[in-house]
Amino acid sequence: MIRIQGQDYAWNDPWVLGIAGAVVVLVLLGLILRAAARSGQMAAPMLRELGWLGQRVQMLSDGQERLAGGLQHVSETQAVSQSAMLQVMEQRLAEVQRAMGESLTGTSMRTARSLGDLQQRLETIDKAQANIEKLSGNVLSLQDILSNKQTRGAFGEIQLHDIVLKALPADAYTMQATLSNGRRADCLVHLPNPPGPIVIDAKFPLEAYEALRRATTPQALQEAARAFRTSVRAHIKAIAERYILDGETADGALMFLPSESVYAELHSNFPDLVREGFAVKVWIVSPTTCMATLNTMRAVLKDARMREQAGAIRRELGELYKDVERLGLRVENLDRHFGLAVKDIEEIKVSSDKAARRARRLDNFDFEELAPDVAVPLVGGQAAE
Repeated sequence: MIRIQGQDYAWNDPWVLGIAGAVVVLVLLGLILRAAARSGQMAAPMLRELGWLGQRVQMLSDGQERLAGGLQHVSETQAVSQSAMLQVMEQRLAEVQRAMGESLTGTSMRTARSLGDLQQRLETIDKAQANIEKLSGNVLSLQDILSNKQTRGAFGEIQLHDIVLKALPADAYTMQATLSNGRRADCLVHLPNPPGPIVIDAKFPLEAYEALRRATTPQALQEAARAFRTSVRAHIKAIAERYILDGETADGALMFLPSESVYAELHSNFPDLVREGFAVKVWIVSPTTCMATLNTMRAVLKDARMREQAGAIRRELGELYKDVERLGLRVENLDRHFGLAVKDIEEIKVSSDKAARRARRLDNFDFEELAPDVAVPLVGGQAAE
């Protein structure tokens, strides 16, 4: 490489070769001049040759300058092109960086939002799991309650109390009422005679029913059915003997089963037990049918109380009739006063219309039209309207 005027050129570059050729020509020209000085006879042809060579050298030098200018223009063009390309590349790189930044920002926002949603769902799952654990504890507590006969009886009594509380007024029943025979009934509904107070007693043959549900073989099913029939028959007999008292209670009683499934099993597969209950006037009810029966009792109580209060109702109706008569008289008086007020309003409108006409005549200076009205006779010192 060789540096000329700040530019690097290779040795085999045409411009460098041209300069080298020119130098060689000049060296040869010097040698020829030296030889011409020695030989005067060959001076003229040599001078012509030298002149021609000088012209060629000058032309070669001009060509080399033009070539150098072209190379400089090419280098400047390349520099401008490189600068423009660098600017374009920088712009593209900036756009790519901005796009990547926006994409990363959007991705981070979506990731944060997804994490937030995931956190909320995890919190919901945790709450649901806590509720499930609480429900499992309640189920275990219910199993513990139902596994004991005393707590199972209390469970039936509480459910019966809730149903009665919703269906009847507070003075229409007594919970844990004691009868004359010393027996304590779960609920005594105070119905009028007939039929008289009726007892509702809660029974829950859960053990026999669960054995019936767990039976898988025909023999086990037969034994469970026998045990279930024995348990229900014993409950029916106990209610009939303890809670149906002549002259004190109604001639029948209700056996409350706090389970719809036990009630359905009894009516589906043991209709003979239902008939036995009917025979001794013990009617078996479930929570649903007990609510319907209590609503019927409520209608009976309402009818009885209305009969008891028939005299008071008639007195209240008489007073109501008097109030209606007074109201009619007051409406007639009001209508009469209203008619008088309407008449007064009409007369006021007539006077207002006359006054308005007089005002328009005065405003228009129509005194000739006023002449006939001037001679109106006076009434009490004032012109009549």
